[in-house]
Amino acid sequence: MPKKSKDKNPIHPIFIEGKWVPSHSTIQREIRNPATLELLGTAADCDEQDVHAAVTAARQSQQNWWRVPGVEKAKLLRELGGRIREREHELARLMTQETGKPWCESVDCIDWVAAAFEYYAEVARSSYGNSVPPVGPHQINFTIKEPYGVVAAICPFNFPLLLMAWKVAPALAAGNTIVCKAPHQNPLTNLLMARIYEGVLPPGVVNVITGGESTGEWLIHHEGVDLIAFTGSTPVGRRIAAVAGSQLKKVNLELGSVDPFLVFKDANLDIAVPGVAWARLLNAGQVCTSSKRIYLERPIANEFIDRLVAHVKTLQVGDPLNPDIDIGTLISAEAVTKVESQVRAAIQEGAVLILGGKRFQPGGLPGYFFEPTILTQVKHGSIPTREEIFGPVLSITVAENADEMIEMANDSKYGLGACIYTNNLEISMRAMENIKAGTFWINDPLTDNDAAPFGGMRWSGIGRELGEEGLDAFREPKHVHLDYVAEKKPYWYPYKNRKIPLKKESKS
Repeated sequence: MPKKSKDKNPIHPIFIEGKWVPSHSTIQREIRNPATLELLGTAADCDEQDVHAAVTAARQSQQNWWRVPGVEKAKLLRELGGRIREREHELARLMTQETGKPWCESVDCIDWVAAAFEYYAEVARSSYGNSVPPVGPHQINFTIKEPYGVVAAICPFNFPLLLMAWKVAPALAAGNTIVCKAPHQNPLTNLLMARIYEGVLPPGVVNVITGGESTGEWLIHHEGVDLIAFTGSTPVGRRIAAVAGSQLKKVNLELGSVDPFLVFKDANLDIAVPGVAWARLLNAGQVCTSSKRIYLERPIANEFIDRLVAHVKTLQVGDPLNPDIDIGTLISAEAVTKVESQVRAAIQEGAVLILGGKRFQPGGLPGYFFEPTILTQVKHGSIPTREEIFGPVLSITVAENADEMIEMANDSKYGLGACIYTNNLEISMRAMENIKAGTFWINDPLTDNDAAPFGGMRWSGIGRELGEEGLDAFREPKHVHLDYVAEKKPYWYPYKNRKIPLKKESKS
């Protein structure tokens, strides 16, 4: 929880207009390693004055940034990617320390961050608009795609730098300037990333502030913000959409989900079992697209569950900085309590706990660890199939056949992603056509592609990130109509010159 500063721990400065400045707020948050509880730093809960300064800086720099030639923007984005790779170890270590993410996952994540900037350096260089067939002689019609202006980028704790990069890179490529609100649980990696922006971008193009709910409220309400790009929970996304709607601001929202994973009877269990485990337990289950509902076709169910239990028991849980560790921590004590409560409620609804189910302290570490957990006999419609459990909990439901699996998988208010394992092309296509999901993975779960759009259907969001669609999320089209011969048009006033006869109505 935030608290008043007593100057025992200096508050980390924020990054506005290319400078490191102190926050005007006296409210601070201690940032601790969720595995060891070691104090990593102290960040401000930025106040209204800080938010205004950041938005003003972004607004003042936007027109100049928009007019930077595309080839120069591309060069700067590529340079950002290169500098991120140069500091990969430093960024990954800090990310592991403040997120509880295993070292291996953090290293991969920094590579994906760099790739996002490199991808949009290339896409934006050759994407500006289209030529349109004219409606008359000596006319030319074309579209150009212009930036919205100032983007507020708000990201969650689970992928604090990657999900920020998915907003910052295309927003910059499109000509916008940005105010980044780093997640309050772990802002330090984004503040370190600001050091990279500082060495490459003009002042004010990217600004980084810190804070929680009140900071976010000031940011989304600010009249100088033109677009809000947010990743996080559906309730918060709905709140942002309501505020944006009242001000007619644009939004790009990637929200929560309870994604299904369907394993059909023809699946190769040597592949499917570890694939499902990874798709659910990645980042200790704190992934928006992790497979929170697992549906098994009955003929393979018993063998799959036996193998899954054996496999999960081999996974190492502990200090995320240990390169041999597979699963790290949850983000906070509150997160552990919530997952524990959801598991308990699922059992009360009839689920059977066959592995894990409680918090623990591997190697005596005092942090926020929760055992990898397997629930079977989960009833479709119960809590694990309706609520997003943000923790390492595999919830298994057995279905009689493929049709029932597809029907249950699609029976949700959400639609972010869906995974399946099968070698049957007909079933693959039938599942793909009938399950509402922004991304549909067949035999290769959770693999992202910078060139393909990512986002949700239904309650899982509005808009897309990545791909050219992700670039278009940060720009709006303008139609240009050019007639290179200026002349009077025959359809102008006075209409009497047009002499269009009025036919008499026929009598029936």
